[in-house]
Amino acid sequence: MFWIICCFVLVASAVGQNDPRLRILSVSSVGGGNALFAWPWQVSLKTSKGVHLCGGTLINKNWILTAAHCPVRAGYHHAVLGEYDRGSEDKAVQIRKISKVIVHPRFNKDTFNNDVALLRLSSPVQITSRVATVQLATSTTSISSGTLCVLVGWGRTATSLSPRVLQETTLPIVSTANCRRYWGLTRSITDSMICAGGSGSSACQGDSGGPLLCDSNGVWYQVGIVSWGAIDCGVNAPGVYSRVSYLRQWIDDTVSSN
Repeated sequence: MFWIICCFVLVASAVGQNDPRLRILSVSSVGGGNALFAWPWQVSLKTSKGVHLCGGTLINKNWILTAAHCPVRAGYHHAVLGEYDRGSEDKAVQIRKISKVIVHPRFNKDTFNNDVALLRLSSPVQITSRVATVQLATSTTSISSGTLCVLVGWGRTATSLSPRVLQETTLPIVSTANCRRYWGLTRSITDSMICAGGSGSSACQGDSGGPLLCDSNGVWYQVGIVSWGAIDCGVNAPGVYSRVSYLRQWIDDTVSSN
C-alpha cells in the first residue's frame, strides 16, 4: 500500500494537484465486482516485497504490456501471472522477474501521450489454461462509440483500497469528441488515447497498466491500457486509456527488435 500511495502522489505532482487529468496509477474498478474467472493474460506487477503496483497483460511468452507511467524497474519488480485471489496459494500462479523495461520514446509524463511500456521477463512463462496471451487490437481496429467493453484489475474499489480478488466492470466506449467535450482541454485527448466509462463505474488507484478488453465474435481483444482519469475515480467521468491500435506498430517493432 505504501508504494501505491507514493506513486500516486508522484503522478499527481507531475501535472499539478488540481489538474483533472490525474492518472490513476494502479487501477481497480469502482462500481464493479469480483471477476467471474481469472483472465489468463492479466498480470499483477509487484514490488520485491509483494505489494501490487500496476496491472499489465501478457502479449507473448516473454513480454508484458503496461503503462509507461507505472514506475516499474528491472531487477526490482516482478510479474505475477495466473493470479485470481491474491490471498491464496494457488499453484497455477507463475512468477517472473522483470529483466528489461522499454518505455515509448515519445511518452510525455505531463500529458500522458503515448503512455505505453513493454516489460521483458527474465524467462518465458508456460502457457496453461490460467496463463495465456491476449489478442491485441490491430492498427486498423476501430471501436464504435457505445460498445460495451470490460476493465479488469486489482485497483481500489468502493469498499476496499486493495481488493484480494480480481475485479471487473463493464464500460461503454466514449467517442473522442464527447471525451474532449467532457474534459474541456482541447489538447488533452490525443490520437494515442481512447475513452470509456462515465456510466456508473470507473478505474481507480491500482488499475493502471491493465487492460480494457472488447469482445469481437467471441474473441477478447485488448483495445486500451489504463492511463488516466478523475482523481476521485468519479464514476460519471470517462476514463482515458492508451489506444492499442494506434500504438500497435511500436509494440510489434519493439518486441521483434529486442
